[in-house]
Amino acid sequence: MSPEGKKPIAIDAMGADKGPEEVIAGVRFALDQGFVPEGVVLVGLEDILQPLLVKAGLSSDARVNTFHASQIIRMDEKPIQSLKEKKDSSLIRAVEMVKLGTCAAAVSCGNTGALMAGSTLRLRPLEGVSKPALASVWPSKDRHFVVLDSGANPQCKPENLVHYAVLGHNFAKTALGLSKPRVGLLSIGTEEGKGTDLTNETHRLLRGLGDQIEYVGLIEGFQLFGNDVDVVVTDGFTGNVVLKTCESLWKMLKGLVKEEVKKNPMRLTGALLLRGAGKSARRRLDPDLFGGAPLLGLRGTVLKAHGSSGCEAIAHAIRIASKVVRQDLNAQILADISRANQSIRARSLHPEEAAK
Repeated sequence: MSPEGKKPIAIDAMGADKGPEEVIAGVRFALDQGFVPEGVVLVGLEDILQPLLVKAGLSSDARVNTFHASQIIRMDEKPIQSLKEKKDSSLIRAVEMVKLGTCAAAVSCGNTGALMAGSTLRLRPLEGVSKPALASVWPSKDRHFVVLDSGANPQCKPENLVHYAVLGHNFAKTALGLSKPRVGLLSIGTEEGKGTDLTNETHRLLRGLGDQIEYVGLIEGFQLFGNDVDVVVTDGFTGNVVLKTCESLWKMLKGLVKEEVKKNPMRLTGALLLRGAGKSARRRLDPDLFGGAPLLGLRGTVLKAHGSSGCEAIAHAIRIASKVVRQDLNAQILADISRANQSIRARSLHPEEAAK
């Protein structure tokens, strides 16, 4: 276990849409399930947190501590402005506890832009990493897969995407327990030269990594849920559009099925007969099982959970943060990024060799 794995996890208790009571319920769930043996520090307004801890039966639990932060960054606030004006916010204080070394990781359901900007400014990227990436875990028919970048950096260069491939490779090994995650680069076709300048150059560089990662090449959108890859690499603009499109489609399909089922009694009867199968399918596709997206490539561990997360999703975000720290993910990333950068430099100096 990494020495960091013995430190508690800092939780931004004030950033969730459902309020601090839901965050505390998530902490209770995580503790009951043994997700976070090192304990947590709840960061936020003490006068709000303490009564809620009493209500949840956690006020005397030695695994739970609090840290007072007098401000809250709201979801609709501009990230940079809020960072300047709210230096004592629960979100920023949680990140700073990671920087100071008092906590091993930070988890927040709060303002995404503020969390990414604040984490990057305070923790700084790991040596050799050009830009951090937001890695989200998605469910599919057979197993989960990782997509990055999911929204941290809309504009990227080829070396950024190569770094994302290395980050995703290491995170998939930790979060999904895979020994050799298959890495694919998202494009509009699998044929050579069919993508943009960005994807074509990234593809060339990724092939040059050799056996450092299991790079399977270019993939298309319809391959995402077909168990073709375990890690999908793309820029933050594309990744975020795909993520939100899939979420919207899922919500629409659920609503459509409910609407059609309710149209006549026969369909309702059929739905009741299929209730067990429906519950099983929903559990397999449950996004709460990986409720936190880590901001990979920083000198510290930060996870972003959905603003609308329920207690179970928050608990699993805490679980992932704890697992990433205990397995010392950053140490693995540093070694692999160094090797990848050597390959990038070599292929940039000798592009004629890379084309062979």
